Amino acid sequence: MAKFRIEKDFLGGVKIPAEAYYGAETQRSMNNYDISGQSIPATFIRHYAMIKRSAALANMKLGKLNERKGRAIVRACDEIIKGKLAEQFNIDYFQSGAGTSVNMNLNEVIANRALEIIGSKKGDYRVIHPNDDVNMSQSTNDTYHACMHLTVYSELTEALLPALESLQKALDKKAHEFSNVVKTGRTHLQDAVPITLGQEFSGYASSVGRQIKNIKNSSDKLLDISLGGTAVGTGIEASKGYSYAVAGELRKYTKYRFRLARNFFDIQQNQDEEGWVSSSLRDLAVALNKISNDLRLMNSGPASGFGDITLPAVQPGSSIMPGKVNPSMAEMLNMVCFQVIGMDTTVSYCAESGQLELNVYMPLIAYDLLYSIRILSNAVNTFTTRCVAGIKANRERMGRNVSMDMSLATALAPFIGYERAAKIARKALKEGKSVKEVCMELKIMPERDLNRILNPRKLTRRK
Repeated sequence: MAKFRIEKDFLGGVKIPAEAYYGAETQRSMNNYDISGQSIPATFIRHYAMIKRSAALANMKLGKLNERKGRAIVRACDEIIKGKLAEQFNIDYFQSGAGTSVNMNLNEVIANRALEIIGSKKGDYRVIHPNDDVNMSQSTNDTYHACMHLTVYSELTEALLPALESLQKALDKKAHEFSNVVKTGRTHLQDAVPITLGQEFSGYASSVGRQIKNIKNSSDKLLDISLGGTAVGTGIEASKGYSYAVAGELRKYTKYRFRLARNFFDIQQNQDEEGWVSSSLRDLAVALNKISNDLRLMNSGPASGFGDITLPAVQPGSSIMPGKVNPSMAEMLNMVCFQVIGMDTTVSYCAESGQLELNVYMPLIAYDLLYSIRILSNAVNTFTTRCVAGIKANRERMGRNVSMDMSLATALAPFIGYERAAKIARKALKEGKSVKEVCMELKIMPERDLNRILNPRKLTRRK
């Protein structure tokens, strides 16, 4: 049995492994672009097959693709969607612009598997052709763009948003658990007026909730697609009614509310919708970084740091210092956030670098968005279960710190004036006494009034 077959394109013959389902253009891409060792994500391939499936059904409905070919194409797409033939998709994500290699990889694999299904040989494109049949009424420019929207939207709604909602719930739970734990607030990393640990955690939960809304708002733009716009938005080679038919099939299959863009030229020229999503991921990374850094500070110690909380010990923290435990989960989240912020910069450069009717950098935009979503989803889930859920409050230590907090003098200012309260605060710090002790020594006011004014718990309540 032959180990290779020869397929021809307009550049000449290409030797391809006999068992391969891909064809000449895929082989050329594999030969040309051995750059990163990173292939197009499997989820992207599966969603691209959903678009090819929808296109075949639409073309059959419009009478452009005969049933025998169309049904074989749909069956081949169904297999790819289920994860079969995954080894046939090895295109590097640094590749020719716009994603033509990926589109043709799908077209060739689908065509050759469809040929097998109807009893023909691989490469017999007189029967089912990658371009004429599988790619009917399509181009890379509208299908790759639609696949990017579909895949990113799916990963956001099915992976990242559920992870964030779980984190928000975990932070809310801690906010309630710590609602009566009074601690020293800090501004400029210096002691400030009292706050409850629960109030701090409620701020973190609210921040995550705001990021969820932001991501939902930006992701809604991804429901705009331009299938049927083909190369530049004019719809050349697409059948009349194709855009509505293929969008309908895609909505039916995915259950997502896709809609045809108002202006196909705009959506195929520009990548600002992807830029908005990337920005929302960057904003999320900034917010998560803040939370992670705060937890690391509050956990610092155990003897010489803040020591407000204790994060779960998940692994030894040093190869040389016995018993040392680090805030490993928070550090992991920091690194993921730094990566996402960097990828947003890449997406921004890609989005602004399109020319005229097309942005050729879609493959890199898609990869960076999907990679950001994946690592954020995994990191947030891990951080929630292995860090946030197990946080303990060091109540006794925080109580001692609050009792010696010179910023309690802030509560005295409305009664004795700022200048006098400031002198009391400095005296308390210098002598290592509490504000109340200094006030008692100086006979500022009766102890009963001091107990009322300087009650840390009451100072945390909004009037």
